[in-house]
Amino acid sequence: MEPRSEPSDVQRIFDFVVELDKLKAVLRRARPVGLERYENSAEHSWHVAVVAMLLAKHSVQPVDLQRVLEILLVHDIPEIDCGDQFVYTRDTAQVAVAEAAAAERIFGLLPPAEGEWLLSRWREYEERQTPEAKLAYAADRLMPVLHNVRGGARSWRENDVPLTRVKEVTRAIGDACPAVWAEVEPLIESFFVDGVLADRKS
Repeated sequence: MEPRSEPSDVQRIFDFVVELDKLKAVLRRARPVGLERYENSAEHSWHVAVVAMLLAKHSVQPVDLQRVLEILLVHDIPEIDCGDQFVYTRDTAQVAVAEAAAAERIFGLLPPAEGEWLLSRWREYEERQTPEAKLAYAADRLMPVLHNVRGGARSWRENDVPLTRVKEVTRAIGDACPAVWAEVEPLIESFFVDGVLADRKS
């Protein structure tokens, strides 16, 4: 019996791309506006990439847009192994450890050069030290806000999220894009009275 040959680089890329299909089955807590189903992490990644593309000119620092998009297209890939953790209630330290291991496994499916490239973009997002990562993170925090303010604050209501926690999670929007935050903050506050969600449906 001949020894099994190692997969080619192209075969490894195919394996990785097929593995990404699993991200389409990872459900988040947000619902697309006007729909009853939950969104999945794959469509979320596409959506925030579009958000960042359109808001790049509002970044407080100049950014390399291609790098921002690369970051956002891979930032949630470790959720294939870990699932989505609701941003307003998750244990950040515990999630970071699990997602780092998942990132090593999944990006390790690729040939070394491509694997290290995408893994470095994922790490850049996690560290949030570059202007590109800061804008990517701001876009990622903005989309759930828009789902809530245009969808009756459903995920905030269903999970009893207080105003203090919403602002704590979303303040990165203001750090990266102050002009965007100036419009977003009043929208958030309009759903709360004395820090608690008001009895309103839209």
